[in-house]
Amino acid sequence: MNELFWLGMLALNFVLIMLAFRLWGKLGLYIWIPISVIVANIQVTKNVQLFGLEATLGNIVYATGFLATDILSELYGKKESLRAVAIGFFSLVAMTVLMQMSLVFIPAESDLADPSLHQIFGLMPRIALASLIAYLISNVHDIWAFEFWKQKKPGKNTLWLRNNLSTFVSQLIDTLVFTLIAFFGVYPTNVLIQIIISTYLLKWVVAIFDTPFMYLARHWYDKDIVPTPSM
Repeated sequence: MNELFWLGMLALNFVLIMLAFRLWGKLGLYIWIPISVIVANIQVTKNVQLFGLEATLGNIVYATGFLATDILSELYGKKESLRAVAIGFFSLVAMTVLMQMSLVFIPAESDLADPSLHQIFGLMPRIALASLIAYLISNVHDIWAFEFWKQKKPGKNTLWLRNNLSTFVSQLIDTLVFTLIAFFGVYPTNVLIQIIISTYLLKWVVAIFDTPFMYLARHWYDKDIVPTPSM
């Protein structure tokens, strides 16, 4: 059943990111980046069984951030992708600091949420640190690699190639860096290995499925049917 939910979440994420791009153009992609970073860092605290392996949630929504930066690189240039990464970085730092501050408040007797908030966001400093390091390294690599393959293999016909080549390596970097920093010593070694394998494989699947949406974004842009806000 989890596999069906996972596929449904995959489809929903693609619909939402493309809807944001269709409604607001480049601005919509900037909007999606902090959404993907914040939601992923909350969802990653939940472990599930997927395709016979133990996995963390958050893989889909986090991976779609790479789709957003790839679209920005393809249509608007490397500078805009780096700007989006900076926005994502700031949003994660802000969310972590604000939620840690909320935990120091003494709850009222009628409060029902405080134990759950501590359970989820008590893990956040380590997860946020892991995410920030992995996010910066993997996204900067992804932007560099996409631009590298864009120069080597320009044109629409090779869009799928630069999209996948840049994302596959970036996702591997992200998975290794994040998982080892966030969960080393938290889970047994066998569980940690399962999380690394499942996380990368799931992100790899997302990367394959996002290719048609790269072409759809390119089509909308070429037809001038997405807004072009001055930013």
